Amino acid sequence: AVVSTQSAHYGRGLLSVCYFDPENNWWISKHIKKPIRSTILCVDWHPNNYLLAVGSCDFKCRVFASALKELQDQPETSDWMPKLSKFGTLLAEFDSNSGWVHGVQFSLSGGLLGWVAHDCSVNVVNAANQAKVYTILTNILPYMSLLWLSDSSFVVAGHSNYPDVYNVDPSGQVKYGAKLDVKKSASTDDNLSARARFQKLDYQGTDEAGTQLDTIHLNAVTELRAVSRAPDNTVTAFSSTGKDGKLVIWDIKALCKSIASLKI
Repeated sequence: AVVSTQSAHYGRGLLSVCYFDPENNWWISKHIKKPIRSTILCVDWHPNNYLLAVGSCDFKCRVFASALKELQDQPETSDWMPKLSKFGTLLAEFDSNSGWVHGVQFSLSGGLLGWVAHDCSVNVVNAANQAKVYTILTNILPYMSLLWLSDSSFVVAGHSNYPDVYNVDPSGQVKYGAKLDVKKSASTDDNLSARARFQKLDYQGTDEAGTQLDTIHLNAVTELRAVSRAPDNTVTAFSSTGKDGKLVIWDIKALCKSIASLKI
């Protein structure tokens, strides 16, 4: 029999972890409710598939045990789970200053956890030292999504319309890396062609001259996804989707060639 699990989040502060029961040919769900007190905005599986990270509107980022006895899961102890815990056990809880947690993800090895919040912060914690959360309060608009490229770097993007890279040292300390978007040359033609006028109406709702954005995305980036990976599981290309309706593919090798300060 083939069994798989997936998670879904809801506005009522409840997390459903679902698994397929081949005997009954149906999906069955188990719920995690406490101590979540507000809308869940993001969820991520740990690489071992036995832990879940959850970000919500109560300014908290939490880690829960998610092994299912119905699937005869056999999790091992780790820094996140020092002793074997039953499904739904709260293993760690981190404050996110004063912002909703928009995006959360475990690192490739699972030893680090990163999240971004509406207070314009970027946060990373090491499972081996959970008392210390490294936080950067940025001076730009809030990020909405986070994607680990390797165990020492991750990319984030959000309301500023472009992706940024941050680097992490082994202890979990975070430093800003580089902006990935390359400025486009501004057009000097005041007379819009029919095609250009239609594009302005489509993206901006007007064909009048106004503020010209120099980013590829013309609105907030809502999600980042890995497109391809190297044999060691590091990301070699990723995609970004935004409220402008665009899906953009970013090639890491090409970016490293064009941006001298970029380190992955």
